[in-house]
Amino acid sequence: MSTVKPSKSEPSCATCDAGAANQDANLAAANESTQNTSASGLPVAILPIFEPNQQPAPSAAEDVLDPSTFIPPSSLACTPRIVIEFCDRCRWLHRATWIQTELLLTFPLPTIQAITLVPRNSPETGGRFRVWLVSTNSAGVAGDSDEPKPELLWDRKTQGGFPELKDLKQRVRDRVQPSLSLGHSDKKAVEDKSS
Repeated sequence: MSTVKPSKSEPSCATCDAGAANQDANLAAANESTQNTSASGLPVAILPIFEPNQQPAPSAAEDVLDPSTFIPPSSLACTPRIVIEFCDRCRWLHRATWIQTELLLTFPLPTIQAITLVPRNSPETGGRFRVWLVSTNSAGVAGDSDEPKPELLWDRKTQGGFPELKDLKQRVRDRVQPSLSLGHSDKKAVEDKSS
């Protein structure tokens, strides 16, 4: 079986690097406690045997270097989540990814579990740009499924254009974390109410 080697040029995460350093320190400590001496009197470390470039699996269920053991995320478990549905023929991918990025920065985990982009490319979906919220608090359940019914937060055709980011963030915030302050996005709304 061949294993995929992580690239040395890939950016790394400080949290992941710290976990790997702790794992290396634990391995070194285990090796120190099991040192023997050779016939010449020099210390010899007894190391666990792994294939080249293979690390011990963090759990029995998933080996980080063996794709056959990867466990895909469950879409049912990822709530609340946002779905951005857009017309690909209208070239709205960049707008959808910009909104996705802004929402992820404003509502990091665990507030929003996932934001999914759904490109549409048929005559029936021409000009579509919709933002949906799927949460355990969504009203109603569709059919016999355990899947919560998505709530429409924005539709370009019925609301006369693309969402202002401030308005969309306020709609998401009001449903998933009402106590959250949106900083400068809330200030204008407060000023308008006072006039």
